[in-house]
Amino acid sequence: MSKKTILTTPRGPFKKRTLRQHILRRLALVLPISLLVIVLAKSGVLDTMADRYTFKPESWFEDTALVRHLRVLVTHNGMSHDRPDCLLFVVNGNDAPTATRIDVMQKHSGTCPGPKDELPKLFTLRIDRLNKVIMSDQGSPGTFHPIP
Repeated sequence: MSKKTILTTPRGPFKKRTLRQHILRRLALVLPISLLVIVLAKSGVLDTMADRYTFKPESWFEDTALVRHLRVLVTHNGMSHDRPDCLLFVVNGNDAPTATRIDVMQKHSGTCPGPKDELPKLFTLRIDRLNKVIMSDQGSPGTFHPIP
Protein backbone atom coordinates (compact mmCIF):
# COMPACT_ATOMS: atom_id res chain seq x y z
CA MET A 1 0.00 0.00 0.00
CA SER A 2 1.13 3.47 -0.70
CA LYS A 3 1.19 6.34 1.75
CA LYS A 4 -1.54 8.09 -0.17
CA THR A 5 -4.13 5.33 0.30
CA ILE A 6 -3.35 4.99 3.99
CA LEU A 7 -3.91 8.70 4.62
CA THR A 8 -7.19 8.93 2.68
CA THR A 9 -8.84 5.87 4.24
CA PRO A 10 -11.14 7.03 7.09
CA ARG A 11 -10.44 5.43 10.44
CA GLY A 12 -11.96 5.50 13.91
CA PRO A 13 -15.23 7.38 14.36
CA PHE A 14 -15.10 8.71 10.80
CA LYS A 15 -15.09 5.24 9.28
CA LYS A 16 -18.07 4.64 6.99
CA ARG A 17 -20.84 2.53 8.51
CA THR A 18 -23.05 0.12 6.71
CA LEU A 19 -26.81 0.58 6.73
CA ARG A 20 -27.14 -2.37 9.07
CA GLN A 21 -24.69 -0.84 11.57
CA HIS A 22 -26.52 2.48 11.37
CA ILE A 23 -29.90 0.85 12.09
CA LEU A 24 -28.52 -1.23 14.96
CA ARG A 25 -26.97 1.83 16.60
CA ARG A 26 -30.24 3.74 16.33
CA LEU A 27 -32.20 0.83 17.80
CA ALA A 28 -29.69 0.48 20.64
CA LEU A 29 -30.45 4.09 21.54
CA VAL A 30 -34.18 4.38 20.86
CA LEU A 31 -35.43 1.03 22.17
CA PRO A 32 -34.29 1.37 25.83
CA ILE A 33 -35.52 4.97 25.98
CA SER A 34 -38.93 3.95 24.59
CA LEU A 35 -39.25 1.12 27.10
CA LEU A 36 -38.32 3.46 29.95
CA VAL A 37 -40.96 5.99 28.91
CA ILE A 38 -43.62 3.26 28.69
CA VAL A 39 -42.75 1.95 32.16
CA LEU A 40 -42.80 5.46 33.63
CA ALA A 41 -46.17 6.20 32.00
CA LYS A 42 -47.76 2.96 33.22
CA SER A 43 -46.49 3.44 36.77
CA GLY A 44 -47.85 7.00 36.97
CA VAL A 45 -44.47 8.63 37.52
CA LEU A 46 -44.89 10.84 34.44
CA ASP A 47 -48.28 12.09 35.70
CA THR A 48 -46.82 12.90 39.10
CA MET A 49 -43.84 14.70 37.57
CA ALA A 50 -46.06 16.71 35.22
CA ASP A 51 -48.31 17.66 38.14
CA ARG A 52 -45.32 18.72 40.21
CA TYR A 53 -44.16 21.09 37.46
CA THR A 54 -47.54 22.47 36.37
CA PHE A 55 -49.35 22.92 39.71
CA LYS A 56 -48.31 26.35 40.95
CA PRO A 57 -49.40 28.23 44.11
CA GLU A 58 -51.88 30.30 42.08
CA SER A 59 -53.45 27.06 40.78
CA TRP A 60 -55.21 26.63 44.14
CA PHE A 61 -57.68 29.34 43.02
CA GLU A 62 -58.34 27.92 39.54
CA ASP A 63 -60.87 25.07 39.52
CA THR A 64 -59.56 23.34 36.39
CA ALA A 65 -55.94 23.21 37.61
CA LEU A 66 -57.04 22.15 41.10
CA VAL A 67 -59.20 19.29 39.75
CA ARG A 68 -56.30 18.13 37.55
CA HIS A 69 -54.04 18.12 40.63
CA LEU A 70 -56.65 16.29 42.74
CA ARG A 71 -57.15 13.67 40.03
CA VAL A 72 -53.43 12.79 40.16
CA LEU A 73 -53.39 12.95 43.97
CA VAL A 74 -56.47 10.73 44.45
CA THR A 75 -55.39 8.06 41.97
CA HIS A 76 -51.75 7.85 43.04
CA ASN A 77 -52.12 7.82 46.83
CA GLY A 78 -54.56 4.90 46.94
CA MET A 79 -57.79 6.79 47.67
CA SER A 80 -59.29 5.34 44.49
CA HIS A 81 -58.20 2.43 42.35
CA ASP A 82 -60.21 3.66 39.37
CA ARG A 83 -58.53 5.04 36.28
CA PRO A 84 -58.16 8.84 36.38
CA ASP A 85 -60.52 9.27 33.42
CA CYS A 86 -63.22 7.27 35.28
CA LEU A 87 -63.47 9.83 38.09
CA LEU A 88 -65.71 12.88 38.00
CA PHE A 89 -65.02 15.87 40.25
CA VAL A 90 -68.04 18.06 40.98
CA VAL A 91 -67.11 21.45 42.43
CA ASN A 92 -69.69 23.13 44.66
CA GLY A 93 -69.59 26.70 43.39
CA ASN A 94 -71.59 28.12 46.31
CA ASP A 95 -68.93 27.41 48.95
CA ALA A 96 -66.57 29.97 50.41
CA PRO A 97 -62.90 29.83 49.31
CA THR A 98 -61.89 28.62 52.75
CA ALA A 99 -64.11 25.54 52.57
CA THR A 100 -64.72 24.54 48.96
CA ARG A 101 -66.30 21.09 48.66
CA ILE A 102 -65.62 18.79 45.73
CA ASP A 103 -67.57 15.55 45.36
CA VAL A 104 -65.59 12.70 43.80
CA MET A 105 -67.86 10.48 41.72
CA GLN A 106 -67.18 7.23 39.90
CA LYS A 107 -68.17 7.31 36.20
CA HIS A 108 -69.72 4.24 34.56
CA SER A 109 -69.88 5.26 30.92
CA GLY A 110 -67.75 4.84 27.81
CA THR A 111 -64.72 2.69 28.65
CA CYS A 112 -65.29 2.88 32.43
CA PRO A 113 -66.55 -0.40 33.92
CA GLY A 114 -69.80 -0.74 35.85
CA PRO A 115 -73.54 -0.25 35.34
CA LYS A 116 -74.18 2.33 32.62
CA ASP A 117 -75.14 5.89 33.50
CA GLU A 118 -74.55 5.55 37.25
CA LEU A 119 -72.46 8.04 39.22
CA PRO A 120 -71.85 6.63 42.69
CA LYS A 121 -70.30 9.13 45.07
CA LEU A 122 -66.98 7.89 46.46
CA PHE A 123 -66.19 10.70 48.92
CA THR A 124 -66.07 14.47 49.36
CA LEU A 125 -62.97 16.63 49.46
CA ARG A 126 -62.93 19.89 51.41
CA ILE A 127 -60.31 22.32 50.15
CA ASP A 128 -59.08 25.33 52.09
CA ARG A 129 -57.58 27.28 49.21
CA LEU A 130 -56.09 30.03 51.36
CA ASN A 131 -54.16 27.66 53.63
CA LYS A 132 -53.63 25.02 50.89
CA VAL A 133 -55.17 22.19 52.94
CA ILE A 134 -57.08 19.22 51.51
CA MET A 135 -59.37 17.16 53.76
CA SER A 136 -61.42 14.07 52.86
CA ASP A 137 -64.40 12.26 54.34
CA GLN A 138 -63.43 8.92 52.76
CA GLY A 139 -64.50 6.08 55.05
CA SER A 140 -66.33 8.44 57.42
CA PRO A 141 -68.98 10.49 55.58
CA GLY A 142 -69.36 13.95 57.07
CA THR A 143 -66.21 13.73 59.22
CA PHE A 144 -63.22 15.22 57.45
CA HIS A 145 -59.60 14.20 58.00
CA PRO A 146 -56.33 15.00 56.17
CA ILE A 147 -55.78 12.96 53.02
CA PRO A 148 -52.95 10.42 53.00
